[in-house]
Amino acid sequence: MKKYILAICILGTLCSSCENNQEKIRNVEDWTQYVEPRIGTAHCRWFHFTPGALPFGLAKPAPSTNGSLGNKWGWEATGYDYRENTIEGFPCLHEFQVGGIVLMPTSGKLVTVPGLPTDSVKTGYRSHFSRENEIATAGYYSVLLDDYQIQAELTATPRVAFQRFTFPKGTDNHILFNIGNRQGESGAVKDAYVTYTADGHIEGWVITIPEYVKKYQPGATVPLYFSAVLDRKPESYGSFHGNTQLADAKESKGTGAGMYFTFSNEQQEAVTAKIGLSYTSVENARINLQAEAEGKTFEDAKEQAHQIWQEYLGRIEVETSKKEDKVKFYTGLYHALLGRGLANDVNGAYPRNDGSVGQLPMKEGKPQYNVYNTDAAWGAQWNLSQLWTLAYPEYMSEYVSSHIQAYKDAGWLADGLANNRYVSGVGTNLLSTIIAGAYQCGIRDFDTKLAYEACLKNELDGKDRPFGAGKVNTAEFVKYGYVPHQDQGEGYHETFMFSASHTLEYSYSAWAVAQWAKSLGDTENYDKLMNLSKGWERLYDTSCNFIRPKKADGKFVDNFNPMEVWRGFQEGNAWQYTFYVPHDVKGLVAKVGTEEFNARLDSIFTQSQKKIFSGGTEVGAFAGLETLYNHGNQPCLHISWLFNEAGRPELTQKWVRAILNEFYGTDGVHGYGYGQDEDQGQLGAWYVISSMGLFDVKGLTDIHPSFSLGAPLFDKITIHLNKEYYPGDQFVITTTGNTGSDAYVNQYLLNGKPIQGVHLPFTDIVKGGKLEVQMHTN
Repeated sequence: MKKYILAICILGTLCSSCENNQEKIRNVEDWTQYVEPRIGTAHCRWFHFTPGALPFGLAKPAPSTNGSLGNKWGWEATGYDYRENTIEGFPCLHEFQVGGIVLMPTSGKLVTVPGLPTDSVKTGYRSHFSRENEIATAGYYSVLLDDYQIQAELTATPRVAFQRFTFPKGTDNHILFNIGNRQGESGAVKDAYVTYTADGHIEGWVITIPEYVKKYQPGATVPLYFSAVLDRKPESYGSFHGNTQLADAKESKGTGAGMYFTFSNEQQEAVTAKIGLSYTSVENARINLQAEAEGKTFEDAKEQAHQIWQEYLGRIEVETSKKEDKVKFYTGLYHALLGRGLANDVNGAYPRNDGSVGQLPMKEGKPQYNVYNTDAAWGAQWNLSQLWTLAYPEYMSEYVSSHIQAYKDAGWLADGLANNRYVSGVGTNLLSTIIAGAYQCGIRDFDTKLAYEACLKNELDGKDRPFGAGKVNTAEFVKYGYVPHQDQGEGYHETFMFSASHTLEYSYSAWAVAQWAKSLGDTENYDKLMNLSKGWERLYDTSCNFIRPKKADGKFVDNFNPMEVWRGFQEGNAWQYTFYVPHDVKGLVAKVGTEEFNARLDSIFTQSQKKIFSGGTEVGAFAGLETLYNHGNQPCLHISWLFNEAGRPELTQKWVRAILNEFYGTDGVHGYGYGQDEDQGQLGAWYVISSMGLFDVKGLTDIHPSFSLGAPLFDKITIHLNKEYYPGDQFVITTTGNTGSDAYVNQYLLNGKPIQGVHLPFTDIVKGGKLEVQMHTN
């Protein structure tokens, strides 16, 4: 228990409130046994598979099967692909648009290029491996490299990657530090440096130009720094650039820079590398290394990582006899806690938008809050934000503070950030909904005044708006009340092609901030925002009952095909996006007509079920775009819950369960659909929330937010609440009569009393208590 307490205290670098959460420590069950990080790794994203990492950590060591191959558009699948059988190295950093600092152990003749996974004859140092000799779970990874008979193991503290390599007997065992080459989403390398110092550290940096940084903040770069130590002194060392090797060289510079270290073993023996990481400087990487890893063995770090994951995963305990559902649940929860990782150092230094180094306010020797790298918040209101708000409010608070810090530095909210560089990703910005939702749920230990100012600016100000801040059509939206459509335009497509989807998103986010304005008594901005929130109505075509792009002259576009992708709709079509009115579902239902609304929606799911609610078995992130419903992408994730708002809750129960059981799988190819785009845990978080029978189509942004209720998958769910934010200790959901996939709800009882309707106020949940769900099978 003493070691367990220590682990939770060290995690204070990730969560400032951990010390006060020690009463929540639970050892009921090993939750990590249900985490299978390899699920859905066919065509997964660079940040998806990082089993060595901690929740929201900076250090994210993982094996890479193809990370060196490049990343043409900035988002493609790179890293670990379940369909491949060779490993080319173990990068320490895996974030949205960030990757690098790669180690690789080898034996025999020194080879310093990775080769290609398609090589039939070995041309590089990459090694075959078998998944029978691979272990992957939350906080630990192990694999046998067949070509060398080397056991490689990974774990981490928040800012330090631990890599342990057990070498066979021999005189030519090597560890390569591949620093100056592109990895995953990191983009092209501008410059790099690595040196072997007099005091035995391997230190350096690599400066990359990620594709999205190049697009959204031209001229900016992303530097990555490290300071590493080995627990054995090498017999020899040298530098390399590609195939060129230079023995005894103590440094290597420029693109392709790397160093090697050679060991002689009289018997099988392990070497552990501890790699301190930083986004600000080599000096701070060394400080991070000393603070988190000095005197710590690999086993110490591994045990600490396990206990930390236990605490985080154990915030929500589910009970069921169906192990497959537990695997889906805890793997989904794991992914929801893995992305959007730490970006500041232990001393509060952090990378600013302009490339300089900033300093966070400190309290008792620690940053008052942390800042994080983050993919765009596109669609996160229907998954991550609801989960974080309910079970991890301390992280939600820091996530908001992180973005407010970026606003202080750059003057605009920017939901996609790589080392605080703009990486918008989709040209929009729904951060306002996330921040407003946190406020409405009572998470207010951030600068709420500045946050409100930032959100108002995000919704209303289009003047001199940088491309990287997203919401690129704000000026037109405010002027017309909708975004006018153009089939042709200048610049990137998101500046003119996605008029209808932008109108819908802007309408929703305007409504969310309007509720905040109302709660503050800001009548002027409330009225202005509420008028904008009706933008969806201005694009609703009653002649066909679809949202339809409209030009500046007020006329709908001609040659309209509601299944057409990209013309007016980003990563979707009118069939999918017409339901994107989460803030006024009753208004949408009234437009369509209640019977037609429910009939259309039900038929959409009946047809979509044949394609596994997305693109069928086609492996690809965009496989489901030209379909009636696409669970593999953000714009559709609330639609199955709309029946609750239209008087047919049994259809929400039916179709949500069908999606949970059929879209989600438990293997490398069928995980989140078939190669669908699991953006930093969004699809996993949706599974977690929906399988508990909780969801809010408004993203908890109402003045009095509530969860809509469904049919939980599990016999019992215990949500342990954070007492620093909420008055209750735990909220328990139990089910009776939950006998199969076709079970429906008869009645909900809150603390023994029947609930009228299918909505439960958020405040009732966080007070603590018990929800009984009485079910039957048709």
